[in-house]
Amino acid sequence: MRSMTAFGRAVTTTESKEISVELRSVNNRYLDWNIRLPRAHMALEERIKTTLAGCGITRGKVDVTLTLSDVKVGEKAVVMEADLEAARRYVTAAQGLEEALGVKNDLTASRLLTLPGVMVPTKEEAEDDDAVWLMILPVLTEAAAQFMAAREREGERLAVDLLAKLSGIREMTALLASSTKENIANYRARFEERLKNVMDDHGLVLDEGRVITECAIYADRVAIDEELVRLASHFDALESMFHATEPVGRRIDFMLQETNREVNTIGSKCSDADMAHTVADIKSELEKIREQIQNIE
Repeated sequence: MRSMTAFGRAVTTTESKEISVELRSVNNRYLDWNIRLPRAHMALEERIKTTLAGCGITRGKVDVTLTLSDVKVGEKAVVMEADLEAARRYVTAAQGLEEALGVKNDLTASRLLTLPGVMVPTKEEAEDDDAVWLMILPVLTEAAAQFMAAREREGERLAVDLLAKLSGIREMTALLASSTKENIANYRARFEERLKNVMDDHGLVLDEGRVITECAIYADRVAIDEELVRLASHFDALESMFHATEPVGRRIDFMLQETNREVNTIGSKCSDADMAHTVADIKSELEKIREQIQNIE
């Protein structure tokens, strides 16, 4: 079982580049990518998604940040040129702010050259995407390995907590089973006593067969044997999922819905205050589990 919250980072330096990859994620119903790359290598986005999905990322809001920094070798430096289209967008934005807000537009050519994306390698200096990918891949793989290890560690901690809660719920369910038998026995004793008092007042003879019939009807109405059997099956399934290594978040969520349904049915059959309190406690623990599994992949 893995958590959807994690972080992973890897950095390496080649003869010409310093490459950094950071992965962060939080819980999400689906798999939502947010990938930030150098503008010159935006075409690598799909390769990154495919590689990370192959590492086992199937769910969560995942932020990927890739940075490439040039490293000077001797006296050689990368030849740069101005990206006029990028500069034009900055100028247009500055003019819009001046007109809308009445602020001074002090944007100069020198300032433009320092803004991100304005100065880019010349076409002669720009690396081929395939060559850059070969440099990125080992760093991306290392960051992904750290990221997945963090997800697994957090998942293991969650599993320990969930198993403890499930164990407590099993104990409370066992109390319900014993309370039901005791409740039926108490009902018969009370029923017989009330009926005997009525019979004595009117000089009638107690019909034992009638007592047995009424108690049987009551026992059938409050019987929770079927619900307890289904609950035991659901608990076994949940425990198995808590030990799973594959993504099980959605399956656990569905099984909790089924478990809640059985508990609600038991609650509707309770005529004893102690049993009603136990049912409320079970529902409270199930809700805590439901909140926890929102962060499970």
